[in-house]
Amino acid sequence: DKVMAKLRSILALVCCTLVAIVMVGCSGPQAVKPTYTPEKIAEIQGYAQELTELSDRLPELQKLIQQEDFIFARNFIHGPLGEIRIRMSRIAGSLLPNEQKPARDLAKQIANDLVEIDQASAANNYKDAVRYYGETVKDLDAFTKLIPQG
Repeated sequence: DKVMAKLRSILALVCCTLVAIVMVGCSGPQAVKPTYTPEKIAEIQGYAQELTELSDRLPELQKLIQQEDFIFARNFIHGPLGEIRIRMSRIAGSLLPNEQKPARDLAKQIANDLVEIDQASAANNYKDAVRYYGETVKDLDAFTKLIPQG
């Protein structure tokens, strides 16, 4: 009898402890999803404007490729478009943590696309230059969709 009474007391104590742990664990504050502050959006929009100024010049590269003016196409990639990776890196680093990796991956892909255009231009390979120009435009479009709007 005494053993059963002690066992019931211990079992009751364990049950109460478990209930208390579950209630405290479930009643805590909900996880807060990170969001952009207005200041952060303004900062990112400033970087985005710089990127837009460069990407608005992509049709110039397309025209050089279409004219098979590969020397000037290469100069254009190394000149005016030379800053595009830096601008994309600034934007990617300013995004929310869960959005940074996709943005960095796209920035790297765009840089690789431009390297491919440069190599195709060096080899006077019109077909590859056109193909990678299309990839550049597609990847840049995907990158800009990651930029938060005000």
